[in-house]
Amino acid sequence: MDVSQYLDVFIDESNEHIQTLSDNIMALEQEPDNSDTVNEIFRVAHSLKGMAGTMGFKKMQHLTHDMENVFQEVRNDNVKVTSELIDILFNCLDAIEAYVDNVKNTSNEGDEDNAVLIQKLNDFLNRAMGKETAAPAANEAAASAQNAPADASSDAPLYTHLNMDDNDKIKVVETLEGGNTVLGITVHVNHDCLLKAARAFLVYKAIEDAGDILVYDPSSSDVEDEKFEFDFSVLVQTDANPDELKAAIEAVSEIDSCEIGPVTAEMYHEGEAQPAPSAAPQAPAEEANAPAAPAAPAAPAPKAPAKAEKKDDKKAPAAKGKPVTARTVRVDIEKLDDLMNQVSELIIAKNTLVSRANSMESGGGVNFSEQIEYLERITTNLHESVMKVRMVPIESVVNKFPRMIRDLSRRLNKPMDLVMTGEETELDRTVVDQIGDPLQHLLRNSADHGIEDPDVRRKEGKPETGKIWLNAYQEGNNVIIKVGDDGAGIDAEAIKGKAIERGIVTEEEADKLTDKEIINFLFMPSFSMAKKITDISGRGVGLDVVKSNVEQLGGDVEVESTLGSGSTFTVRLPLTLAIIQALMVEVREEKYAIALASIQNIEYIPVTDIKYVQAKEVIYLRGSVIPLVHLDKILDCEEKEEQQESITVVVVKKGDSFVGIVVDNLIGQQEIVIKSLGKVIEDNKHISGATILGDGEVALILDVNSLF
Repeated sequence: MDVSQYLDVFIDESNEHIQTLSDNIMALEQEPDNSDTVNEIFRVAHSLKGMAGTMGFKKMQHLTHDMENVFQEVRNDNVKVTSELIDILFNCLDAIEAYVDNVKNTSNEGDEDNAVLIQKLNDFLNRAMGKETAAPAANEAAASAQNAPADASSDAPLYTHLNMDDNDKIKVVETLEGGNTVLGITVHVNHDCLLKAARAFLVYKAIEDAGDILVYDPSSSDVEDEKFEFDFSVLVQTDANPDELKAAIEAVSEIDSCEIGPVTAEMYHEGEAQPAPSAAPQAPAEEANAPAAPAAPAAPAPKAPAKAEKKDDKKAPAAKGKPVTARTVRVDIEKLDDLMNQVSELIIAKNTLVSRANSMESGGGVNFSEQIEYLERITTNLHESVMKVRMVPIESVVNKFPRMIRDLSRRLNKPMDLVMTGEETELDRTVVDQIGDPLQHLLRNSADHGIEDPDVRRKEGKPETGKIWLNAYQEGNNVIIKVGDDGAGIDAEAIKGKAIERGIVTEEEADKLTDKEIINFLFMPSFSMAKKITDISGRGVGLDVVKSNVEQLGGDVEVESTLGSGSTFTVRLPLTLAIIQALMVEVREEKYAIALASIQNIEYIPVTDIKYVQAKEVIYLRGSVIPLVHLDKILDCEEKEEQQESITVVVVKKGDSFVGIVVDNLIGQQEIVIKSLGKVIEDNKHISGATILGDGEVALILDVNSLF
C-alpha cells in the first residue's frame, strides 16, 4: 500500500502530537501525580506510535512504543515520575522531532535508531520496577509462546477449522451452492510487530479489493482491540487468482506468510461436529498465552488506549482547548494564497471602477455610484473573511518556548520561570511562520544575559527564581509582542565603551548620544556584550537577526532597559502582509504609497519654520523636534524648479521616533494590494513593494522603517 500520499498529514499531525506531549510533560513535571495528564501523554504516544507504524517508520515506532510502555507503568502506579524520567522523555521528544524533520526533508525517517535513548528508557523502567534480571526470562517465555502457535497450526491451515456460528456456516454453504468460489486465508504476522491490528486491517483492505469477506476469525472487533495472537483467518468470496491475492497480502509490511486455498461446502455441513477440531488448536494458544503475559510489559498496552479514551471522554470539560482542535480544518496555504490573489484582483477591479466613476459626468453617475458602493462593501467583507481564514493564533509558535526556558534554566543553573499571556492573539499565517526565530533569540538573550545567577539575585534582594515574560496583544492594525525579564538590565556605559573600542563612534560622539541610542548598538551585526562564546549566545548573531527579520515583515523592534531592574524588547508587527490601507502621495508626478498604520499626522509647514540641527533640517512640532526627509532626494528625483512657501509633511513613526517625509501632493487614502517586486528593485532599501492603481498605473510602496 502506497502511503506517501499521506506524508503531509502525517507531518502536520506529528508536529501537533509532539507539541501536545511537550506541554503535558512540562505539566507533569509540576504535578507528577496528575492522572489526567498521564492518560493524555499515554494517548498521544499511542497515536504517534500508530501513525509511525502505519507509515512504515519502524525506528520512530519503536521509540514511541517504549515511551508508551513507561507511561503504562506510570498509569498503573508501578513507576513514579522523577526529574530523571522527565529529562529522558524530553530527549525522546527531540529524537521524534528529528525523525519528523527527516521525513519532511527526505520522506524517510533516517538511519538513527536512538538505541542509547531506548536503552535509557528501558533501564529506568527496569530500575523503577526492580526488574534488572527479568529480561532474559521474559525473552525465553516470549520465544516459547511464539513457537507454540506454529506447532499447533502445522497439521492444517487454520482456515480449515474456524470458530463459526450456524449463521456463518449457512452463509458460506449458500455462497458455494450458488456457484461462487470461496477461498480460505490464514495470515501470519511477524512476532516483532508492534501494531498487529493496523497490519490486519491493511490485509483486510487488500482482500476486499479482490472480493467480499464472509467470515472473520477472530472477529473484526477483536482484531481492532488486538485480542489475537499472531495469526488470523478469513473466508472470502472472490474470483481473483489465489496466487495474485497471496502476493498482495504478503506485500503488506510485517506479514510473515499467508496460506490460501479453496473451501468446499462439505467442510461446513457437519453443523455440530465442527467445533471439536477447533478446540485442539485453541488449547496450545491459551497455554502459550500464560507465560507470554508477564514476559512483555507491552502486552496489555493495546487495550489501554481504549480505556484512556473513555476516561478522556468523561473528563472532556477538564481538557482545555481540545474542542477547538475538533473544529479546525487544515487548509493548504497555497490554496489560501490563491484565494487571496483572487481577492486582490477583485480589489484592483473595484479601484478601476472607482477611477472610472470619478471621471464620468454627473448626469448618469448616481446609480453607477450606488453600484460602486455596493461592490466596495462586498469586497471589503470578502477581504475581512479571507483575512480571518489566514489569521492563526501565535500560540502555535510560542508553545515551544516553556520547554526551551526549562532546558536553559537547567543548563545555565539559573532558576527561571516563563510567563506568557495573549497566546490567542492572531496574526497572518505568513507573519506567524517567520516570527518564531526572532522571539526565540529574544528569550535566549533574556535567559543568558538578562537573568543573573542565584547568588547575585540574593545579594540584590531579588527572588532567587528569575522571571521572563512574553506578552502579546493587538493594537489597531498591529500586534505588539513584548519580551522582558527582571534581570540585570542593560549597562549603557559598557555598551558605549565597546562601541568606542570597536571604532563605531568616537568618545566625543558617544557623549552626545542618549542611553536609548547607545543601547541600539546591540542591534548592529556582530555586536555582542558576551564575555565568552557559548552554544547559547555570544557570537553577535542574535539581536541583528531579530531586527532584520522583524523589519522584513514590515515591523520594528525597540528596547527599554533599567540597569538592575531588567529589560523589555517590544516587537511591533502588521496584522497582514497582503492588503493594507495606505496614503497615496505624489512626488514629481510619480505616485507612492505610505502604510496608514505608520502615519502619525500630516502637516503643512511654512518653509520659514524649518530649522537646522547639526546641518540637518528639522521642524519643531508640538514640543517635539522632528527631522525632515525629502522624498525626492532619497529617490533621486529631479530637483523642483519653483520654490514653494510651504511644504507638505507626512509625519511617520517607528516606536517612539518620528520622521517628517516631505512630498509634493497628497492624493488620498486607498486600500491597496501589496505585490512583491522580486529582484526588480532589490538594491533600493526604501521600496518594500508595489501596487496597481485603478487606472492601471503602478505605484511603489515606501518602506518607512528604512528612513529612521
